[in-house]
Amino acid sequence: MSHPAGLDGPHEPNPTRPGRAVLLAVLLLLAAGAAMWAALDTAGAGRLDARFLGEAVESRTGGLTDVAVAVTTIGNTFAMGVLATLTGIWCWARGRRADAVFVVATMAGAVLLFRGIKILVDRPRPPALTQVVRETNESLPSGHATMSMVVIGSLVVLFWAGRGTAARVAMVVAAGLWVGAVGATRIYLGVHWFSDVLIGWLLGAAWLAGCAATWSWWRRRAAVTA
Repeated sequence: MSHPAGLDGPHEPNPTRPGRAVLLAVLLLLAAGAAMWAALDTAGAGRLDARFLGEAVESRTGGLTDVAVAVTTIGNTFAMGVLATLTGIWCWARGRRADAVFVVATMAGAVLLFRGIKILVDRPRPPALTQVVRETNESLPSGHATMSMVVIGSLVVLFWAGRGTAARVAMVVAAGLWVGAVGATRIYLGVHWFSDVLIGWLLGAAWLAGCAATWSWWRRRAAVTA
């Protein structure tokens, strides 16, 4: 019997457990809903949002701002979409069609998810005077936070199978640092409230977990029927 392979060779066909991933997706979605309710329950910015924004403005320096602009540009929706698409093309060319569909569909679905919520909620951005880079569209959730979580997270899922503990820890730490950095720049640059970023992370993680569960089930089914 042949088994679906990982990105660079034959690995175990079930890198994630679908049941656990579904449960995680539900819990994260509930957390995102609770955070969204709390964020929108107050008129304007809550105390925590205002505090984070105020501290970000006070901490700005020329060097930090340059770094923040670079990170936020690399982590924007377009760049993450390109990364996911190129990864999908690479997987498809290697015969990893399930992997290709997973990473591209997860990315595309995330765009529809956060854009739909932005339009539905229509939360205003922080005041223009606090913004280093001008943003005028809807604020909640942060598309940067959502997309970095989804795309970088999907790469971790793809590379997870067959890796040792040290490699897995390194992947998770590196991914966490990058996703955290992208989200932090949105607050630092004054274009998002803290709750926008938090909800973006939670929604992205929930969507990723749900897609990973579907992908894992698909691969497992293919392994059984092969």
